[in-house]
Amino acid sequence: MASLDDYRKIVGDEIIGKIFKAATPLLGKRVIHLNSTYQGGGVAEILTSLIPLMNDVGIDVDWKILHGTLDFFTITKKFHNALQGEKLNLSEIKKRVYMECNERFSVYTHIDHDCVIVHDPQPLPLVKFFRKKQPWIWRCHVDMSNPNPELWAYLKLFILRYNEVILSNENYFKQELPVPQSCIYPSLDPLTPKNKEISDKLISKTLSKFKIPTDKPIISQISRFDKWKGTESVIEVYELVKRKVDCRLVLLGSMATDDPEGPMLYEKLTRRVMDNKDLILIAVENQILVNALQRVSSVILQKSLKEGFGLTVSESLWKGTPVVGSCVGGIPLQIIDGKNGYLVDPKNTEEWVDRVTEILRKPKLRSKMGDFGREWVKKNFLITRQLLDYINLLQRVINI
Repeated sequence: MASLDDYRKIVGDEIIGKIFKAATPLLGKRVIHLNSTYQGGGVAEILTSLIPLMNDVGIDVDWKILHGTLDFFTITKKFHNALQGEKLNLSEIKKRVYMECNERFSVYTHIDHDCVIVHDPQPLPLVKFFRKKQPWIWRCHVDMSNPNPELWAYLKLFILRYNEVILSNENYFKQELPVPQSCIYPSLDPLTPKNKEISDKLISKTLSKFKIPTDKPIISQISRFDKWKGTESVIEVYELVKRKVDCRLVLLGSMATDDPEGPMLYEKLTRRVMDNKDLILIAVENQILVNALQRVSSVILQKSLKEGFGLTVSESLWKGTPVVGSCVGGIPLQIIDGKNGYLVDPKNTEEWVDRVTEILRKPKLRSKMGDFGREWVKKNFLITRQLLDYINLLQRVINI
């Protein structure tokens, strides 16, 4: 397991020194993270890297997973969609299932920490079932720019009990919410199998294993199978691009354990790509495959309709691959239009086709964008920055 010392060659001594200095007042303090899945989503991936580093600097950090039923996760997926603006029938039955699951979990979960950090809507009501003896922080990873009003009014009943709210974009801040709000960007870990440097031999072996030929330029989108990721419309863009440049599309995704909609979308996509040898659909959780595909692709797409942040954008830029992404959510924080990729309205198919085609046809532009993208991620979106942001926030919230 990596320690903070292992990041010195990547980020330099200054940031490492800042982290240890900032953590000194927190030595021995106990913090717990609570979320609803240990794999298959960006939250779990971030916590897998962040928590060991928080422990490494001297903070005692635990991690617990909310245990939910299929009914519970079906409802919370609807909540997730509604927070991103979709309609919702907020029935009393849904509220009851939501509350009862959190209450049951609270019975066999003991919290005796100096601070509690709760991630996303699934475990949000937990705060109601504990006698608060410490500050509670709600960390929301969802695009909150236009939440369903009825659901927002309901969830605010719990949010008001928290001492702080962390969001991924300042554009998600709610002026009417009388709880302090902070912005912490999600970040990638450059030392995980997904993001570390790998050899050409391993790249070739991995692509061969998953039957991905490299005889043509590759366009990829790498995302969970989620309707907000715009995967079906990616296929439409690809089919139009292919009329101009002979290329191949790879759609690589996975299903989070707390998202019951994923398998249904995957089955729909399977029918769509059937019998097309240049359109490859893969559903697997394999970090080396993600790493290899992001490196070998000529251009990565992130055609999301809504996006809390979209860390796959930074992952691709870190490998020196330009990204064409939707101008929604957290994607514009990562893509500097014309510098490391392009920002496009997700509904403007013609512009998507033009931008992707341009990158495919201009190797020098692709290389220039790749160099800029890697430096941009190094400056803004590595795990060391997120670690420092969390430490500074904990200092303030715990009142040290």
